Amino acid sequence: MNKILIIDDDSAICELIKINLELLGYNCIYSTDPVRGFALVKQEMPSLVILDVMMGKVSGYDIAQKIRQTKGISSTPIIMLTALGELNNKLEGFHSGVDDYMVKPFEIEELKARVLALLNRTGQEIPSLRVKEILSKGDITLIPESYSVQINDKTTQLTPIEFDILNVLMQHEGSMVSSKQLLKEVWGYDDDNDIDTIRVHITHLRAKIDKISTSKNKYIKTIYGGGYRLLANGSEK
Repeated sequence: MNKILIIDDDSAICELIKINLELLGYNCIYSTDPVRGFALVKQEMPSLVILDVMMGKVSGYDIAQKIRQTKGISSTPIIMLTALGELNNKLEGFHSGVDDYMVKPFEIEELKARVLALLNRTGQEIPSLRVKEILSKGDITLIPESYSVQINDKTTQLTPIEFDILNVLMQHEGSMVSSKQLLKEVWGYDDDNDIDTIRVHITHLRAKIDKISTSKNKYIKTIYGGGYRLLANGSEK
């Protein structure tokens, strides 16, 4: 049974989410204290964290960054809930390492759908994009067991979303994958109204790949006005 941890200083919201997700068969726990919440992530090793932003001195952004920087829990999927709905707030959330972002007030049915979709994508429910075996093309090797990518002899860990983006690009290696297609295959969205989400994650993915590749090789090319193309053997700048 998947365990979901809710971290929100509003106990009423925690109870609402807990009750509805438990009706779907999930095991839910929550904390209204962000510091204790982070400790619970390390202690309980949840399948997914639902995280508020504004929680006093310790923000949800801080907690998300700590999760991403902590060995053993760094790949934990995170959905961020917040009343801050401006683009810069969303970008800050994605820069902190969250996988999905919902603005309060939210519809509980949409949250349930996003929880299921994120667990699907990270291989914890019915398998979707997650590859079963090591996938190699050109210089690049994806290792699903550790959410990592290897280029030549160097390896770096990815978030589940970064892993899925790279997986999709590798499946279409050499061909353009549109932003709309990435949103559909990775996030399950039917439109292209959230292109900034793609841009932020591609930026992070490129930065990680650049650290383990030669300085002259570039693997993900932007097709302006179209999408992205993976070149598995790299290309000159």
